[in-house]
Amino acid sequence: MYGYDFDRQKPIDNYILDFFCHDLMLGIEVDGYSHEFLEVYNKDVIKEAKMNEFGITVLRFSDYQVMKDTENVIRAVEQYILEFEEHTPREIEVRFIYLWIN
Repeated sequence: MYGYDFDRQKPIDNYILDFFCHDLMLGIEVDGYSHEFLEVYNKDVIKEAKMNEFGITVLRFSDYQVMKDTENVIRAVEQYILEFEEHTPREIEVRFIYLWIN
């Protein structure tokens, strides 16, 4: 998507993200029915906090959203990418600025 590579079932620390893009520092979780149970929800909260400690933003969608509202799921990911690109200097821009000031 937008030229970014996403790994599926990416292990990070003691957790596995459903999808992960290193360049965007973005994890995407697709939650099934079991994530509605309090015990599983609490584990998700801990997992997301740990990912945030690593600088990873987690977008979470239900499996229903992915299957029945795919268009809006894609829009949410696209919005994240656009905001990320707007607020993150690209490597080429950083190199140019470095060369320009040195």
